[in-house]
Amino acid sequence: VQWGLNPCPLVERGLLNVINKWPLLPLFQTSCPRYLEELESYLRAELQALDLTKGKVQELKLQPYREVFECFMEEFKTYKPLLASIKREYESTIAHLQEKICTLESVNGVLVTASDQCTQQILAFQQQEKIEIAKLKDERLYLLKLIDKMKEEKCSLETQVAKLRKTVAEEYLRYLNECDARKLLLLDLNEMYQDVLEEDTVKLKVALRVARQDLTKAQVDLNTMQANYGDVVPRRDFELQEQKYNDLANKLSTLQKDFNDLRDEYEIMLDIHKQVADDRDRYFNDLINVQRTSTPRPDWNKCGDVVLGGNERWSSLSVGKTSDQLVDVLLEEIGAGLLRERDTFTGRGRSEKIPPYLRCDGLVRNKKLTKKEVVALLREIWREKIISDHLPDFFLGFFQKKYGEAAAFDWTYSVYENLKLFRSNEMMALFFNVLTGNVIVPQFQTDVQTFPLKTEEEIQELLDAAGFRPNVNAIIYKLLFLEDEEGKTEPLITKLRNQYMIEKQNYLNDLRAELGTLVNAAAKRIWLPHGLCLSELQKETKGPQDTAAVINPTQLSSIQTLITGPW
Repeated sequence: VQWGLNPCPLVERGLLNVINKWPLLPLFQTSCPRYLEELESYLRAELQALDLTKGKVQELKLQPYREVFECFMEEFKTYKPLLASIKREYESTIAHLQEKICTLESVNGVLVTASDQCTQQILAFQQQEKIEIAKLKDERLYLLKLIDKMKEEKCSLETQVAKLRKTVAEEYLRYLNECDARKLLLLDLNEMYQDVLEEDTVKLKVALRVARQDLTKAQVDLNTMQANYGDVVPRRDFELQEQKYNDLANKLSTLQKDFNDLRDEYEIMLDIHKQVADDRDRYFNDLINVQRTSTPRPDWNKCGDVVLGGNERWSSLSVGKTSDQLVDVLLEEIGAGLLRERDTFTGRGRSEKIPPYLRCDGLVRNKKLTKKEVVALLREIWREKIISDHLPDFFLGFFQKKYGEAAAFDWTYSVYENLKLFRSNEMMALFFNVLTGNVIVPQFQTDVQTFPLKTEEEIQELLDAAGFRPNVNAIIYKLLFLEDEEGKTEPLITKLRNQYMIEKQNYLNDLRAELGTLVNAAAKRIWLPHGLCLSELQKETKGPQDTAAVINPTQLSSIQTLITGPW
């Protein structure tokens, strides 16, 4: 924007007309003029409206000040020439400075280019120096390794020189000894030669003739021995071969005995294999029949759509349970819903066969108890019950005492139906068994007071379930036997109950295995009508097939009945 070419924006906007209409201010008024305030507010507004994100920021900021200055020039006519000259000088100075800036920018570009080139050269020199330094370091390491290798070779050569010197000294001593021995032998040889020269030739001839006669006699004896004993084995070899023969004979008899035993076992195993094959075929046929007649495994996840509480509650109820247990849980949920819908129960009459707590006629009201309420009532009954009391009578008396004669049977029938329904709850199932007489109270007390023998692993599991730690000196045992509102126990009681079921199952399995062993032993020793043992009959015949031919299927079934009977 050039000064003097464009009209003042304040004039275009009619700001000067407004200013001319302002009243004259008093001479000694100390407040800021309104004209000045308007200019300052205009300047602030223009500065705030600038977009400083674009190109030349300083030029944009200078433009509002130029407009304000032009407004001053237009308003104050008297000072307009002076202000115009000031403006021109400032403009010329700014133009001169901009030219210098352009010149310096070109020089700055040259300097930047030269600086970049110098920097690149310095980096190249540094890179070359790094390469040379790395090569020198590698060469230094190589020379150090070479020096170490030469030192090792020097040590090895010194060791070899020391060994060679020692060997040379030993060889020199041996050579001296051999030289001395050679000289002594030469002396002895010379002396013997002189003795031979001094002997009588007649004696030598006689000795030669006698030696020839002895040689002839020895040759004749040798030929005679070879002719007479050429086929004879030395006694030592004979005894050695005889011992080997006896050992092999003993081994043969042992192996023959083992073979006979294995053959008997093989024949028995053939019979057992035949029975197992028959059982396998029978079981396979049963399996096919079961697969053909049985229904497919149900999808238990569908129950979450109909059970109260949805899939989340069904997941918590069905976790870790078998299909049989899931059926019980589902029946409990369905039965609980049906039980809540019933308003009354029909009395079972007053017969002597009916328990005392159910002897009534007519209709009784359903109290629609929840599981928590039933568990709370059972706990209260156990607390108030005396050991000598008969539980069925006390059960009725408890409700008569607490709720009166009229409402007692309402409570007994409601609690009884809930106990009969929720059999998966351990506390309710135990109370129901004691109430109906399936479990007597002394037996229940004995089960509670008995602690079976445990292994170290089982004891450790119980300690972990009880929350025992090595740094804990005591355990608050009362907390281990707490129950929630629905009768669910702590992990220790659950672990004890699981171990009890496992021990019971293991005991039954051991008992079945022991009885099976006794049955097999009895089957081997069963006597037949002719006075023969079954195993002896198998040995006398050719095999299990012959035994089966002697004993018909009816006799075999009779034998099996005899074995499995109460013997």
